[in-house]
Amino acid sequence: MLLLKKYEVPEHVIEHSLRVHAVALCLCHCLNARGEQLDQTRVEAGSLLHDIAKMRSLGAGGNHARAGAQLLRELGFPEVAEIVRQHVVLDAGPDHGLITEAEVVHYADKRVKHTAIVPLAERFEDLKKRYGKSPEALAWLEDLERQSLLLEKRIFQRIPILPEDLAEIVE
Repeated sequence: MLLLKKYEVPEHVIEHSLRVHAVALCLCHCLNARGEQLDQTRVEAGSLLHDIAKMRSLGAGGNHARAGAQLLRELGFPEVAEIVRQHVVLDAGPDHGLITEAEVVHYADKRVKHTAIVPLAERFEDLKKRYGKSPEALAWLEDLERQSLLLEKRIFQRIPILPEDLAEIVE
């Protein structure tokens, strides 16, 4: 929280980050109970700090995930920086079976619209309205939604809860 305050992250972004943190931590606990080997400290830090550069980047027109990652690297947190860098778009790569900290934070962020835990369809409907202003942007968001649905399936195949029950469990 101190870093968020130091870098003048607005209260509404902090509230969003706290909710993403709650979702990510819940998933981390459930996955680790089923044999995943997630580093809880990294999930916590990544989820709390994922939007540390959002407002600064919006004003400058930059990529807030990359800007946040760069800031965290400069502060000496390279592992957390990688999670923050991937919170909007995950790196493509081979699926080694295990869920990663970056995937948990990425998915948690996709489930939180402002401060409400919502289904992916509702979150992406909002994202498309706000950011899908061109055919290219809309196509990109639709692809991201498909990828998020696949990730959701991977996560929830491993834990004894359903995606639609996540909000109630986190509360």
